[in-house]
Amino acid sequence: MAVMRAGGFPFPREGADWWRSAVVYQIYPRSFADSDGDGIGDLAGVTSRVWHLAALGVDAVWLSPFYPSALADGGYDVDDHRDVDPRLGTLADFDELVGALHGAGLRIIADIVPNHTSDRHPWFREALASGRGARERERYIFRDGRGPGGAEPPNDWQSGFGGPAWEPVGDGQWYFHYFAKEQPDLNWDDPGVREDFRTTLRFWSDRGVDGFRIDVAHGLVKDLSEPFAPWSEVAEVTRADGTHPLWDREGVHEIYADWRRVFDEYDPPRFAVAEAAVHPTRRARYASAEGLGQAFNFQMQEAGFQPDEFRAVIDAGLADMRVSGSTTTWLLGCHDTLRVATRYGLPRDPDLNSHQVGQRWLLTNGAEPVADLALGERRARAAALVLLALPGATYVYQGDELGLHEVPDLPPESLQDPIATRSGGTAKGRDGCRVPLPWTPDGPSFGFGPGGAQPPQPAWFGRYAVSVEADDPDSTLSMYRRALSLRRSLTSEEEFAWVSDPDESVLHFVRPGGWHCVSNFGGAPVELPHGTVAVSSVRLEDGRLPREATAWVLVED
Repeated sequence: MAVMRAGGFPFPREGADWWRSAVVYQIYPRSFADSDGDGIGDLAGVTSRVWHLAALGVDAVWLSPFYPSALADGGYDVDDHRDVDPRLGTLADFDELVGALHGAGLRIIADIVPNHTSDRHPWFREALASGRGARERERYIFRDGRGPGGAEPPNDWQSGFGGPAWEPVGDGQWYFHYFAKEQPDLNWDDPGVREDFRTTLRFWSDRGVDGFRIDVAHGLVKDLSEPFAPWSEVAEVTRADGTHPLWDREGVHEIYADWRRVFDEYDPPRFAVAEAAVHPTRRARYASAEGLGQAFNFQMQEAGFQPDEFRAVIDAGLADMRVSGSTTTWLLGCHDTLRVATRYGLPRDPDLNSHQVGQRWLLTNGAEPVADLALGERRARAAALVLLALPGATYVYQGDELGLHEVPDLPPESLQDPIATRSGGTAKGRDGCRVPLPWTPDGPSFGFGPGGAQPPQPAWFGRYAVSVEADDPDSTLSMYRRALSLRRSLTSEEEFAWVSDPDESVLHFVRPGGWHCVSNFGGAPVELPHGTVAVSSVRLEDGRLPREATAWVLVED
């Protein structure tokens, strides 16, 4: 057995650096649990299910936006960054949730949305009411239109959700919104914007928040000076040199260095993880100790279920760790991507990544190509064990611990994602992974709440209910629980080594203490190292690892 060592990293297990090896569970609060029967999940619903999080064995909860919002973009259009949407509860409900999580030994990460506000935010209403040249407009990105009376937009730039990125306000000026028109981008050159977000970070930290997930972390600093580059040059969002006018400009790191000083006011210091869709060579900057501390590595979400693709993503993530001194993150899915169990059940396309294949499939309401759902679940279980064995932090999206599939055929009237309407029919949107969770096999919303659910759940959701899977030792939930319990006892130093195997379909690595992770991406069963099989994604066949499966094996030195 040849071992290729990939390097070691310091590993403080407790205290301020808890996040380095944490398993973080993402909750999309409007679809997790509903306490009052209005069909929308709420904070009290989350509090009522803390038992599930504790039994699962995660270390922390990332709570997606719960702020007042018109839901033009699933809550990422924020009216007030320091309050709770009345449909989801109150600040007192938030405090109760924090107390329940901390009482169960779990930490909480709040979603912060600094790139934009909603168009209902008091600042934006003031900007519209104040008129051209007013100080209130400096908090946002207003520009004069082109042509007579400013009737044409300042340039041809497009929104990431489809359509123009500029919206007229009726006085010859236009405001910039990279996302929906209800999400005007903030101007981070304005000192008042910077000071207000320092206040926001302290507000939630004082209420017990342990960390923050930073939405669109790479987008805060922009260059909208003239002459404008044509959209054909701007549309490509990742560059390796920091010269893009909208994304990943050097000045953004001055903001996060300032935030680091706020985080360090607390004991233990708060941490943050960046949602930064940047060139891989620039991701480590966001994870530096002088900045946010951690950054998402989204490459695994785009990888197909292939050993070479998994190996490449793992090597890239470990390289990030060496460069930044932080730990990398591993995730298979989130609120923005097709459910992993479905994605892995779709046929490969050599010209598209798995995310693109999934988006094309959604446009057919899941009819073409035919998804092999059983295969997708099997592969998702195998992939989960790979991620949970890697050094660093793992993020798990709600429902993935149940093996939930995408709901591709939601009726048009149930679609809430602005991508579905703004894309002109070229994208279905993200609603299919945001359908409320099933907790019981029956009831009007499968235990989600006392009433119905929005978006509506399909009839087949019942067989994936938490109560059903908890009683089944072979379920995906039972596998997650076993693996997370073992992970707590097995994780030690942040060391990792590849183990060579003559079979190229086998991915094999070892962690300290003789913890081996072996994945069989091929079609025939393979031999495992001599030792104790601690957990496997499927039952073994005569002691051998079947196809498309992963096992953890404990080997004595």
